[in-house]
Amino acid sequence: MNYFIMKQSQRFRGPSLILLGTIYILLFAISLVAAAALRHGGAPYVNPFAAAEVVRAFFAQNATAVRVGNFLLFASAVPFGLFAVTMVSRLRFLGVRATGTNIALFGGLTAANALIVSGLAGWMGSLPEVSASASLVKAVFFLSFLFGGTAYAVGFGLFAAGVSVTSYFYRLLPRWLFIFGMVIAVAGEFSSLSLVTYPANFLIPITRYLGLIWMMLAAVKLTKNRQPEPQTTDAL
Repeated sequence: MNYFIMKQSQRFRGPSLILLGTIYILLFAISLVAAAALRHGGAPYVNPFAAAEVVRAFFAQNATAVRVGNFLLFASAVPFGLFAVTMVSRLRFLGVRATGTNIALFGGLTAANALIVSGLAGWMGSLPEVSASASLVKAVFFLSFLFGGTAYAVGFGLFAAGVSVTSYFYRLLPRWLFIFGMVIAVAGEFSSLSLVTYPANFLIPITRYLGLIWMMLAAVKLTKNRQPEPQTTDAL
């Protein structure tokens, strides 16, 4: 009986990383599909760097697509935030005692909050009062872009770095997955350069889309780990 109770107490009690990651990816993917499908006359996506009048016309003609797409983006922040918190909790359960878990938590919550602000700011662009003003709707669009792009990428980069480094030194992730995570982390941090030089914007989709693959691979690997191996190395 005591052995059974001990084994029960050693089980991780929390939501499934794989389920949370799947829900997040599905909501994000559906937001892109819905926004594209609901655009007036199949209008192409407008760049926030486009002329203010072009941005105004796009938002005015595609209010439903903007509203639905940003609602789903906002909704995706919830499973992602829970994923980040659960990932850190999982690492601590597996015996990780390092600053990296706090870095991962900070980065994950930063990215989740960035999605929230991005979704809400983008949703504001669907309001007729906002889309009627070229300067106002472009400012709102840029706010949504900066939080959903740069801020999210920087936060996700910190999350990937914190998880990858601590997991690798505690032998919870294989070397190739650690390197994959660090590539995403570096891309995420350097995406902050997009604030001063336009070409750095290409690092944002790299962080976002490759990050989806990395987070699911890390979730599967860490879910398979029941107990940590003995490790005395001090990680980040």
